[in-house]
Amino acid sequence: MLNRILISFVFLLFLGCSHEQENVALGTLERDRIAHTATVSEVITDLPIAAGSKVIKGTVLVRLDDDLQKASVAKAKAQVQQAQATLDKAHNGARQEEVAAAKANVAGAEAALAKSTASYARAKSLIKTNLTSQATLDDALANRDKNLATLSNTQEQLLQLINGTRIEDLAIAEAVLASNIAMLASEEKKLSNLTITAKRDGILDNLPWNLGERVTAGSPVAIVLAGKAPFARVYIPEPYRVHIKVGDSLTVHVDGLAKPILGNVRWIATEPAFTPYYALNQAERANLMYLAEIMLPDNTSDLPSGIPAQVVLPLVTGLSER
Repeated sequence: MLNRILISFVFLLFLGCSHEQENVALGTLERDRIAHTATVSEVITDLPIAAGSKVIKGTVLVRLDDDLQKASVAKAKAQVQQAQATLDKAHNGARQEEVAAAKANVAGAEAALAKSTASYARAKSLIKTNLTSQATLDDALANRDKNLATLSNTQEQLLQLINGTRIEDLAIAEAVLASNIAMLASEEKKLSNLTITAKRDGILDNLPWNLGERVTAGSPVAIVLAGKAPFARVYIPEPYRVHIKVGDSLTVHVDGLAKPILGNVRWIATEPAFTPYYALNQAERANLMYLAEIMLPDNTSDLPSGIPAQVVLPLVTGLSER
């Protein structure tokens, strides 16, 4: 903000000193500043690109220690495999061996019930002739009821195997698998974030952290000045604002270059950047400034950022009379 105020101050002084140059907007060459941040607190293990180098989209800028995250991904993969196996088992149903074993259990329970039923009947007949005790009769009855319950249980288990998995259980198994797949995707994304790559073509301007340092989560680890060519960030005086729109071609003079450059307006503000815009008289309105960005052609890619630039504005008839 201080730089912008200084630019505007110089611009106003420039206008006051020379009426011949009223149609010039002052500013500097800039590039989009892309800050690549760390998502976790980890140690920097590799800085393959030196600061100041040109990079393209996808170039690896910084690598962070990923051993712990790789273990998390391996665990998530195992959980997915387990959930998939559970779902497959639910779809496939019981094996023939399991069904055969269940049928054998039913047969055994039926035999035990027949034996206990006969024992109870014999004890019941003996009690009438006082040849056995009441306790023996009670034990025989309890044993028969126990075997009857066992038979009922084995029959239900056999029916469960024959009828297959319930729809609700299948839905639960599918939901568990989907949840584990989502967790795996999340862990893999965290792993990929530990390898920080350029999101746009540009120049690697700064590497704030050194190799071996543990970065803090959320802090910038690589700064890229994006774009093949810079743009001129200038302030447009209020009288010229209505005559300039996005896409217009304007002449740009860069300090140190004798030949002017033709650029295109890629953006211009719709509200003043500074100076109160309310209750201004006609003379004061001329002090309003509108921030604009003039894109330079690709053949100016070697121009550094921060170089002063002057943009020639279209002449406005009658401006000197205001």
